[in-house]
Amino acid sequence: MTGHVERLWITAEGSAPMASVTSVRAVPGGLEGDRYLNGTGYYAPMDVCEVTFVASEDLDAIHEEAGIDLSDGRHRRNVVLRGADLDDLLNARFRVGEATFEGTRPRPPCRHVEELAGEEGVMRALRGKGGICADVVEPGTVEVGDEVELLEDLSFDGAGLAAAIRSRHESE
Repeated sequence: MTGHVERLWITAEGSAPMASVTSVRAVPGGLEGDRYLNGTGYYAPMDVCEVTFVASEDLDAIHEEAGIDLSDGRHRRNVVLRGADLDDLLNARFRVGEATFEGTRPRPPCRHVEELAGEEGVMRALRGKGGICADVVEPGTVEVGDEVELLEDLSFDGAGLAAAIRSRHESE
């Protein structure tokens, strides 16, 4: 897999503006200094994503199609990746910098993001482009420029399971 970290964003308090950083430490539960690790996120503790990822290409498309520029962090996602397919990271284990993550689910946009962005249409523009949630599996530092490495696909594969069962029965 190709791709790299283009930007990193954190904020200590829910609803506070996101701050751009050049590196951040991923630890079990999230990113040091970020609202969801601190338990102060807007949706904490109901709907917590330890770390959120979004594709830079999706943000570019939103700017082109809707005229909404979210490059200032108003997308509310932690890690902006360029050149990585987020669908490949869902239900997969992957490394970014020194840290290992597991993609858990899509991160749809919400009305709160639009309210904080202060621009009508942000929620609609992010639909289908809202990124993914991931859990921290192994801690480590993530820096702007770090590459993304797919380690393991964890998605259920019925064909693979059937082949494994056939192989086992053949060896008996």
